[in-house]
Amino acid sequence: MRGELPIAQNRPNPPAPYLGFDRNDYPGDSALPALKQSFSFVGYWLNAPPGAASNTWAGKRAIVRENGFGFLVLFNGRISNQLTRPADPAALGASDAQAAIESAKREGFSSGTVIFLDQEEGGRLLPEQREYLFAWVDAIVAAGFRAGVYCSGIPAKEGHSQSIVTANDIRDHARDRQIVFFVYNDVCPPSPGCAVSKTAPYPSASGIAFADVWQFAQSPRRHDFARGCPANYNSDGNCYPPVSTSSGAAAIYLDLDSASSPDPSHGR
Repeated sequence: MRGELPIAQNRPNPPAPYLGFDRNDYPGDSALPALKQSFSFVGYWLNAPPGAASNTWAGKRAIVRENGFGFLVLFNGRISNQLTRPADPAALGASDAQAAIESAKREGFSSGTVIFLDQEEGGRLLPEQREYLFAWVDAIVAAGFRAGVYCSGIPAKEGHSQSIVTANDIRDHARDRQIVFFVYNDVCPPSPGCAVSKTAPYPSASGIAFADVWQFAQSPRRHDFARGCPANYNSDGNCYPPVSTSSGAAAIYLDLDSASSPDPSHGR
């Protein structure tokens, strides 16, 4: 109708994104106040992170919450060579989901919390990876929690002029499953590199429009992917928080995340 604004102009601007961090090792109780000056949420592992023999985050939910952080609750899943026959991928997915649920409850996370399955390997999922992931998702949801997945948002070449993005591959095969996506893409652009500022990038700027969380920088910098990034990583290749050296937190290297919520897992 004449005189009306186009629909797009009537839409409210999306809320400003929030900056967070994740790392495999717990940073220490004394570092939390300094880190809170820059970050709204933290990645919180429910089991041993990739490459680790133990989980140093266990038992730390209360003090993390007391320092004002939101949560990005993570569970380390299986890689492809752990899912080959005679393994039963669906049974492993269901049992790992049960382990995640028990750990989440033990840590004080209530039903409705989003638990993100760490899917490290990029590219198109193998049938057994898909079987494992969706069995995990179904068991998480059946227990009253919400299911998320951490996966690649980077196009992986599959052949001449063809590529696949893991996040899209998962979503395309998820049917009616409701999955929250935490994507990693440290390629510059779209990543700003090790950019710790008050203005976090929107998760959709990762290249995945449906992403709720974006990991846009990793420590150490991955040269195969982040070689085009600005010179804002430390000379040792890591990303450090902009805090006083007297706090002790300045020596803690981080992965950087942005999210549409200050508590992406709704775990507070």
